[in-house]
Amino acid sequence: MDLNKLSVIAAGVLLASAAHAQNLQRGQKLFEECAACHSPERGVNGVGPSLAGALGRKAGESQDFRYSPALRRSGITWTASTLNDFIGNPQKVIPDNRMPYSGMPDATNRADLVSYLLTVMK
Repeated sequence: MDLNKLSVIAAGVLLASAAHAQNLQRGQKLFEECAACHSPERGVNGVGPSLAGALGRKAGESQDFRYSPALRRSGITWTASTLNDFIGNPQKVIPDNRMPYSGMPDATNRADLVSYLLTVMK
């Protein structure tokens, strides 16, 4: 591979990395609203449960928080896709859940928030 092609590839990787970092920063800023109820720290519950360790787990399964019956019955496993849907409209995705949040209709904001959440929910 010639030097020009390598330079183009390297520039693309750097731009993608910079864009990802910006998305994470925007997502972290958007999380400030969520932080009123949810903590990214393991075992630190607020009005809502800690989000740490929730990725890949079934909704309502953690033993250290009292979830709504609707959330426990939902059968949802937390993934990027289910987080996106739930954050978009929690009551539509899981009717009668206790989270008093009307949702985030802006898809770009949701994508940035989900990008950030994926880093804290591991």
